[in-house]
Amino acid sequence: MISLTFRILGPLEVIAEGRAVPLGGPKPRLLLAALALQPNIVVSTEALVEVLWPTTAPRSAAANIRTYVHSLRRRLAETSPDLADRITSRASGYLLTVPEDELDHLVFTRLATQAWESQDNPETALTLLDQAHSLWRGEVLEGLPHDPTWGPAVARLDELRLAVQEQRLRARLDLGRHNEVIAELRALVTEHPLREELWHHLITALRDAGRTTEAAEAYELVEQTLADELSASPGAALRELRTTLEVPCATIPPICQLPLDLPDFTGRSEVIEHLVAKLRHHAEAERPTIVVLSGAPGVGKSSIAVRVAHAVRTVFPDGQLHVDLAGTSSSPRSPMSVLAELLRALGIPDSGLPRDLPERSALLRSQLAGRRMCIVLDDAGSAAQVRPLLPGAGASAVLVTSRIRLPDLAGAMPVDVDLLPEPEAARLLEGIVGHERVAAEPEDAAAILRQCGHLPLAIRVAGAKLTHRPTWSLRILADRLHDEHRRLDELRVGDLAVRASVTLSYDLLPMSAAAAFRRLGALGPVHFPAWAVAAVLGRPSADDVLDVLVDAHLVELVATDVAGQPRYRLHDLLRVYAAELAEPAETRTAIGRVLEGYLALAVEAAERMPIHFFGQYHDDTDLTLPPEADRLLTDPAAWFAAERATCVAAVGLAAERGFDDLTWRLTAALTPYFDLRGHQDDWHATHLIALEAARRAGAIRGEAVVQRNLGQVLLYQDNDADAMVAFEAARELYQRIGDQQGLGEAYAGLGTVLRMQGQPDRALEPCHEALRLFGEAGDPHGEAVIRIAIGSIWVARKCYATARRWYTDALELSCEIGDRHREAHALQRLGLLHQREGNLAEAREHVTRAIAVFTDLGDDHCVGYANQNLGELCLYSGDLAHAQLLLVNSLSVHRRNGDRRSEAHASQLLGELHSALSQPERSRSYAERARAIRRELSADTPVDDRPRKTGPHRIVSA
Repeated sequence: MISLTFRILGPLEVIAEGRAVPLGGPKPRLLLAALALQPNIVVSTEALVEVLWPTTAPRSAAANIRTYVHSLRRRLAETSPDLADRITSRASGYLLTVPEDELDHLVFTRLATQAWESQDNPETALTLLDQAHSLWRGEVLEGLPHDPTWGPAVARLDELRLAVQEQRLRARLDLGRHNEVIAELRALVTEHPLREELWHHLITALRDAGRTTEAAEAYELVEQTLADELSASPGAALRELRTTLEVPCATIPPICQLPLDLPDFTGRSEVIEHLVAKLRHHAEAERPTIVVLSGAPGVGKSSIAVRVAHAVRTVFPDGQLHVDLAGTSSSPRSPMSVLAELLRALGIPDSGLPRDLPERSALLRSQLAGRRMCIVLDDAGSAAQVRPLLPGAGASAVLVTSRIRLPDLAGAMPVDVDLLPEPEAARLLEGIVGHERVAAEPEDAAAILRQCGHLPLAIRVAGAKLTHRPTWSLRILADRLHDEHRRLDELRVGDLAVRASVTLSYDLLPMSAAAAFRRLGALGPVHFPAWAVAAVLGRPSADDVLDVLVDAHLVELVATDVAGQPRYRLHDLLRVYAAELAEPAETRTAIGRVLEGYLALAVEAAERMPIHFFGQYHDDTDLTLPPEADRLLTDPAAWFAAERATCVAAVGLAAERGFDDLTWRLTAALTPYFDLRGHQDDWHATHLIALEAARRAGAIRGEAVVQRNLGQVLLYQDNDADAMVAFEAARELYQRIGDQQGLGEAYAGLGTVLRMQGQPDRALEPCHEALRLFGEAGDPHGEAVIRIAIGSIWVARKCYATARRWYTDALELSCEIGDRHREAHALQRLGLLHQREGNLAEAREHVTRAIAVFTDLGDDHCVGYANQNLGELCLYSGDLAHAQLLLVNSLSVHRRNGDRRSEAHASQLLGELHSALSQPERSRSYAERARAIRRELSADTPVDDRPRKTGPHRIVSA
């Protein structure tokens, strides 16, 4: 049986066989949410219309809902055909059939009920409550707009959630697990500061855990909160509880070996507060605490450890010890010598020191068992170096700093120390060089911080350099740091040097990890996926190497991207250091493997997208996909979105390193996604690079592909003259190599330019030639495109009957070959034809159907343009409120995409709309904007008389 779960306690999800089912756009997700809130009950079509269109519903609302239901059923059926029957239609609406154990809010309610029935058995009740609590991943249906009718159901679930949280807390308190609930109670009182019962639980837990000082502080806080918010005092139960609190007096520690707590220490408040609370809690619970602070070289681990140790001196009255383990030096200290130092500090004479390691370690544990001490072990090289130095019992704490993670140090709490956030980095620089100096040159100060990568050590070096050169402007240092080749030379003053610090970490790496580190630096300042590490090493997998680099904090795990793959980066200063070490020959080979991997993935992703791109991106060479390709490309558009910035950078890197053939091939493979999402700036920039690369490589076909794509994006940008030049160049190149399909695409582009220039008669000839070529090449997708284009030319000639035949032929061909994208374009054009003929109802029906298909395909770009068409129809049919919403959104899309002609047309329509609303000033403003754009485009005729863009020129000739 298929494992299936519908989840609404957080973002809406459907999990089948452990994997998320893609649900499509916002409308299908809202529909499913409405059904999931009322499972196994027929939800009326009227109710669903209100949910999906809360203001004004289109006439085709019922038909759209059928389309969305069909889309959801199809997506479920892709997992298993049996699942399609979960959503069924009824006479009055739709029904989601789901057993109780497949819907998270039903399971949550059942577990909560069972827990309340099991109150006589606290352990059983707590288990059930924990299971119920774990089902929540956020707010109910987080990220979706809530229909007003959902209010009671959502409020009931939220109240039940809070009730379960409170019962879990009471159960654990009754079982004496005070320390477990304190952190959770602190979060709850922050979220619900006026619930006295939660404050009562928190104060009781702190008191019973022996943390009476914190308990008294919590009472003072709730007392102040109630006074500020309600002008009230705590209730009788809280006041009675206050009388049970006794705050112990602090004592002065007799031993303190801690280094100076830096007077200009900046930021880190969250991690310091967390560690101070953790150490205090464990000390009062008579439990030893081991904390490992790990991070990149120069990130400030030691400074944090020293500050925390100073902050808890009163908690550890028997003293604070500090030892430098020199773990990253050429001579790390042995545990034997460190034990001798620690035991002497505790009063053991040399004559009393045992001769072997186990006995010395045991003696240290005995000495610490009855004391409260805080020990800082700085710069640990391994868990083996630290393990003999740890307490076994008692209330002592050990703070370990290390450049590598120590996962094999049992019982230790790991804390990763990150770079300083921008505001804290700025405060650190200001604290070193002075407020006035930074305030006088804020831009140069920001540049220094960027070039230091917000690394505390680098900022301190830069600050010290400026402090000892009071006549320097900040601009001087910023300019010197700008050059990456000399940046590490500049970041050195006295015995502080970033390069020397990084070298200590690099020298500890195994050979394979060192090689990967050097080669990754050559990729530039990008976020890269795990497979790139294997590629630079020429291996099928390199997870072990990546783990070493991440644990050494030389490679940073940034995040998990929208495609579900972890992404990594090298800090800028580490990247500069790696580039210094790189060997040219090995680096070039490594870069080539990464670029080939991106090319293979991009080509495969383009093949898997549901939209057929009108252009050539296929690659005839034998491409090898990374081993994880199937998982990475489950959602090809999501992969493109995740890799877009890195792929664009890869095009520049390929050209810079002389991989001219890879440059144009990768650019061509990225174009379908640029087209889908309207990334015209990236499209144009990469193609200018690729054109030069193709010419250098003597790749005639490559130059032809790039020229054709360049013509298309220039057409998007209303640059008709340059687009004509590019299409003509593509035509000549394709003719030279005898590529019939490419030649057809070039002719299609020429026809489009002529039509957009108001020359429909001249446009027919290249379009008919393109139709002939597509037929000879056996390209039915191209035939569908050009039939729509020819129909648009006949519309421009006002021969509507002829245009309808071409559009209808295109629609039938698209349906026959399963090209839903062309089908939607044909529907959209038929709708506009109906509009010209005055049949607004039929026009609105066709455009609405087109929008439903675009939405199902995930083509938000085309949805935006189709919404303009629908907005125009709403305007002329008197639905002004709906028209305004659609046209304003469309105008935003056109501005974002740089589509000036469509921006002018949308502005003119908004001018007409505001005139109809009797708002002359706003009407005049939009009309003037339309005229200004028209003048910029050198159009002598009114915008309304020019050929209109009815959507992006993904169909170049349409």
